[in-house]
Amino acid sequence: MNSKVTDSIAFAKIHYSLAELHRYSLSGDSAYYYYKKAEKVYKRLNYKYETAITLYGIAVIQTYEKDYTGSEVTSIEAISILETLYDTNDVNKYKSFLYNNLGIVFDELKEYNQSIKYYNLSLNLKRNLKGDFKTSIDNSINNLARVYRRSGDYNLAIKYYEQLLEDQNLIIDRPDFYALVLDNYAYTLYLSKDFSQLPQLYFKALKVTDSVSPKGYNSIIINQHLAEYFNSISNKESAKYYAYKAKSISESYHNDDLLKSLLLLSEIEDGDTATKHLRAYIKLNDSLQKAERTIRNKFARIRFETKQIELENIQITKERLWLLIISIVVVLASLLLYIVISQRNKNRELQFIQKQQETNEEIYNLMLSQNESVEEARNQEKKRISEELHDGVLGRLFGARLSLDSLNMSNSAEAIKTRGQYINGLKTIEEDIRKVSHELNTDFVSGSGFIDIIKTLVETQSQAYNISHKLEQDDDINWDSVSNKNKIHIYRIIQEVLHNIHKHANATKVNISFRLKNSVICLSIEDDGSGFDVNKVKSGIGLKNMNSRINEINGTINITSEKDVGTKVNIEAPIS
Repeated sequence: MNSKVTDSIAFAKIHYSLAELHRYSLSGDSAYYYYKKAEKVYKRLNYKYETAITLYGIAVIQTYEKDYTGSEVTSIEAISILETLYDTNDVNKYKSFLYNNLGIVFDELKEYNQSIKYYNLSLNLKRNLKGDFKTSIDNSINNLARVYRRSGDYNLAIKYYEQLLEDQNLIIDRPDFYALVLDNYAYTLYLSKDFSQLPQLYFKALKVTDSVSPKGYNSIIINQHLAEYFNSISNKESAKYYAYKAKSISESYHNDDLLKSLLLLSEIEDGDTATKHLRAYIKLNDSLQKAERTIRNKFARIRFETKQIELENIQITKERLWLLIISIVVVLASLLLYIVISQRNKNRELQFIQKQQETNEEIYNLMLSQNESVEEARNQEKKRISEELHDGVLGRLFGARLSLDSLNMSNSAEAIKTRGQYINGLKTIEEDIRKVSHELNTDFVSGSGFIDIIKTLVETQSQAYNISHKLEQDDDINWDSVSNKNKIHIYRIIQEVLHNIHKHANATKVNISFRLKNSVICLSIEDDGSGFDVNKVKSGIGLKNMNSRINEINGTINITSEKDVGTKVNIEAPIS
């Protein structure tokens, strides 16, 4: 997880915590603002669970501020998100809370069947949760009983209230809630015209709630119910007492309860006093409606701004997606173009190499043809000289020897000695001439043609470059068994090396040798030039051509060099 995402999560958590703090302090608009901030981040990061619980907080604020339609939409959205997650205890807990909120919403909208449906869904989930959720379950049962009471089904409402009151520990564990349930139970009995336990149940509820929180919120409702009860039995004094008491306490709480107290007083009082309370009721009701509209508008504006931001983010995402697609297309097109151009260059290079090989073959064949012509002319010349020596010189020498033999008839010791010396000399000349004639009439050893070509190359290049040379070859190499292709590449490599020696080395001497080792031709070319750093030298066209030729004959090349000492190139190539 990168730092940007981590910072965003921290940002969302801070705003969520601030929203929760404002919600519990009943600062609805501030809570709503921070919830929306957190929601935006969680949605962008696709944090579904966190988004859902944030939406739950927003829905509760909307219910509190009487934005019931907005609360319904928000609750359904949160439930839809939770439905996509695994049924964990936390997920089901918040689903139950959201169903409970929908029950409240539809109760306020007087759609009681829908309200009962969602309360039951909430209770079913809460009863299957792991952990202690008794308080939450009791709250939902109390809410469900309230819906039945408001819908006129007093019997079912009384049944659920009695179910709650059967818990002997309720007054100890939650005395304030016990007082609320007892008051609701008493009010349901009042609405059902059963006054048998009234007003004792009201007094008991008031006593319990005042023992926990004197003049607390629950005492407003109980005092209002007592005022309503006493008014119904025409006990005006008691009715006024409890009505004014409810009004006095409600002035410190939510305006809705003050509104109810004013309406109740307008019904209990007479004349101008009743009119005064009615006018105060109408004025407060108008201001509350205006405030509610303002809050709803504010919520709508925040939702609109959030929606605008979401739409802008969607647009930015689309633009980035298109930019990414266009970038990918451009990259792929460039890559394809590069491949096409590269392949075309490779094809051209292959065609060039093929033509070069054909040209090399042609050159070599011409060289061989020229060499054969030279050899043929040389052989013819040797044969002519041999015939001339044999038929001309030898014939005449033979005649001279016969003449001398005839002169041998003289018996003087000196004549005999002289003739003998001439005759022996002539015999010696005859044998030498026979030997020369025989050697001239003998062909060069087989395969000597390629070496002659190499000799010619080395001699010509050495003379042109003004360097001395030494060429050694192993007679064991049968050049006739070496392909013309390999011979051409060897020839060109020697030519390139000699050229590099002249161009870069400033050498005065070069030694070239051929050896045969395990059916491998070992070529060594060594000079006494300036040398260079093999690791730093750039690979020029010459070296690339040499490497290419070495690869063509499946050979290897090794270059060693030392500054101011010289360079040695060792090449090994299989004979076949």
